[in-house]
Amino acid sequence: MTESQERAGADLRRTGRDTTGGAVTGTGGDAADAPDAGAAPVPPPPAFAPDSLVLNRKLPLWYQVSQSLRASILGRPQDASARLPTEEQLAAHYGVSVLTMRQALKELEAEGLISRHRRRGTFIEPRARRVSPVRLLGSVDAIVAQQSGEATTILGHGPTAVPGDLAEFFPDCAEVTCYRRLRRDGQSDEPTNWAENAVRPDIAARIDVADLERWPMTKVLRDVVGVRISRITDTVEARLADPVTAELLQVPLLSPILHYTGVTYDEEGRVVDVARIRYRGDRFSFSVTVEAH
Repeated sequence: MTESQERAGADLRRTGRDTTGGAVTGTGGDAADAPDAGAAPVPPPPAFAPDSLVLNRKLPLWYQVSQSLRASILGRPQDASARLPTEEQLAAHYGVSVLTMRQALKELEAEGLISRHRRRGTFIEPRARRVSPVRLLGSVDAIVAQQSGEATTILGHGPTAVPGDLAEFFPDCAEVTCYRRLRRDGQSDEPTNWAENAVRPDIAARIDVADLERWPMTKVLRDVVGVRISRITDTVEARLADPVTAELLQVPLLSPILHYTGVTYDEEGRVVDVARIRYRGDRFSFSVTVEAH
C-alpha cells in the first residue's frame, strides 16, 4: 500500500471523509430534506470506517479485502455507521482497483452482510445469514473474520500445566495460560461455538481479558499485543460432542461438531497460541479454496 493510500485510509478511519474533504455519502435525496437557504449546512453522518489491511500478493486480492472488511463489519461497535464508503473510497483505502473492490463487495452481498442500493449506497445488514462457512485460504484476516461478530462470554482463564497433547508446541514452557470462551449468535443468543486457547505465559501477561470479549484472540495478539504472526496452521475435523461441548453448545451428546485447531507462530518460529474451537455442526460448513498459482 502506498504512502498516499495509507494517508487516505487514515483520514477515512478518523473522519469518515475522503482526503478532498468531501463527506462519504451516497447520491440522491429528497428536495424536501434540503436545509433552508440561510441555515448552516448539516454535515452527513460519517461512513463506516473499516480496519486497515496489509495485502499478501500471493493470495487473491478480492478475497483478502472481502475477509478484512467482513471482520471489520462483524466486529464493529454498536454505534458504528451502517453506511459503507463508496467503491472508489474503499478501493483507495485498501490499495486495490475498483474492479477488485467490486468483487469483494459482491462476495459480502452474497453472504448477506451488506445490501447495495442504486443512488443510495451500500449498507451493512443488521443480520447475517445463519450458516457460516469455515473457509481457509492462508489469510490471517480470514481467521479473524471467521471468529468475529458474535457475543463472547469468558468462561475462565488462568495458568495451567501444559496439556500432554500440546507439549510438542510448547517444549520450553512448564505452563501456559488457558482462556475458555463461549460465543453466541448476536441476534438469537444461541450458542454457536466454544473455544480454548493455550497461550505462552510471556504473551498472556500482555493480554487484557476484556479485549477477548470484543475481539478474537488472533486480532488481540496481532493488533493489540503486537505479535508479528508469521503463519497459522489450521486443522478441521469432524468429531462427536463430548459432555462439556454438548452442554455448552446445547446439542445432544455425541452429535456431530466441527473441531478446529489453529496453531499460531510468530516471526521467530515459536508457537504463541494454540486454539481449539468446537463449532456446532448444524451452524457451520467447511470449505477450502486451492489456488493454481
